Amino acid sequence: MRAKERRRDMSVQTVFERYEIKYIISREQKKQLLRLMEPYMEADSYGRSAISNIYYDTDNYRLVRRSEEKPVYKEKLRVRSYGTADADSTVFVELKKKYRSVVYKRRLALPESGAEGWLINGVLPGLHTQIEAEIEYFREYYQTLLPKMFLSYEREAFYAINGSGFRVTFDENIMARTDRLSLRENVGGVPLLDSGRVLMELKTSGAIPLWLTAFLSENKIFKTSFSKYGTAYDRIILEGNGELRYVC
Repeated sequence: MRAKERRRDMSVQTVFERYEIKYIISREQKKQLLRLMEPYMEADSYGRSAISNIYYDTDNYRLVRRSEEKPVYKEKLRVRSYGTADADSTVFVELKKKYRSVVYKRRLALPESGAEGWLINGVLPGLHTQIEAEIEYFREYYQTLLPKMFLSYEREAFYAINGSGFRVTFDENIMARTDRLSLRENVGGVPLLDSGRVLMELKTSGAIPLWLTAFLSENKIFKTSFSKYGTAYDRIILEGNGELRYVC
C-alpha cells in the first residue's frame, strides 16, 4: 500500500527527547512479550508497518564512521516514508542526535518531491521554522551530503495505556542497500539480522516498567548497541556483500 493512501497523523509531534534502548530477541521471546504486554500496552492502530529510510552522509561516510567510534555526541540525517512513496506522498525529514544516551529528534513532514529537492538540490521548503533552520545548518556544515543507504524494515509499535509515553517497537526483515536510493523504490537489500531474530526498542523518557524489567532479567535479555545504519555500513561497505544474500 502506497504511503499517500495510508497517511498518518504524525505532523503534530516534530520534537522528541527520550532514551532508546535496544535488544535483539528471538521470535519466540517476542510472542511471550506480546502476551505479557496485553494488560499494559496497546498496539498502534496502523498495525504492522513497512518503513523505508534514506540515510544521508558525506562522500567518505563521515557521519556513520563517527558514529561507529561510540562518541558522547553523534548525529545523522535521514528521510523516512511509511510504505513505498511517490512524489506527492508525505515523508519525514529527520535530524537525529544522541548525547550521553539521550536521543533528540527533529523532523519535518514534506512531500517526497520537496524533501528530495531540498536535500539533493538545495531548494529550501520555505517553512521558515526553527527545525528547517537546524536541518539546513546541518546540510551546510557537512557540505557533501548525499543519499548513501536505503534501509527498510517491518515494524509493530505499541504504546502504554497509562499515558506515560512509554513505547515498544519490534522491527523485522531489516534490509539495506546502496543502490536504488529512492523512497519511490520497493524494499529489498542485504538482511542485517540473522533469521528468526527481532530488534526490540524501548522508547522512554523515564524508567522501564517493572513488569518488563522482570521479564528481561528472567530471560537474560541484555541491551545492545545495534545500529541499523552502522551495521549496514559494516556489512555492505567495509565487508562487501559478495557472500551475503540479497533479498528483493
